[in-house]
Amino acid sequence: MLTRENIEELLRKGGNIVGSDGGKIGSIGQLYADDDTGEPTWVTVTTGLFGTSQSFVPVEGARIDGGDLVVPYTKDQVKDAPRVDTDGHLEPEEEDRLYTHYERGARTYSEARGDSDPGDTGNRGGLRKYGA
Repeated sequence: MLTRENIEELLRKGGNIVGSDGGKIGSIGQLYADDDTGEPTWVTVTTGLFGTSQSFVPVEGARIDGGDLVVPYTKDQVKDAPRVDTDGHLEPEEEDRLYTHYERGARTYSEARGDSDPGDTGNRGGLRKYGA
């Protein structure tokens, strides 16, 4: 199981995100952890010609290989992920869109939390950015 400290260490060392095919997707940008548990849930990968674009990638199913984080996705899957602002907090609705894109089963933020009413827009937490 990956911990926040594991991923923060990769971030400090300038680690990369590597796809399931072994190809480099980009460098690790930011770490997002669950507001309630503090467990790492998403990382961003910095891509683009000048590293100006960041895409979210789930931490679930990822592993560390040397100084890199290997994710079970291809570069195309990551590149095609919904664009979400990396403003420091990932809202539940944004996380739901990302879970759907990465085909994490029927698991959405709402379902993982056990919310009985998916239309409920009350305070349901979310994810917060950690690290630099």
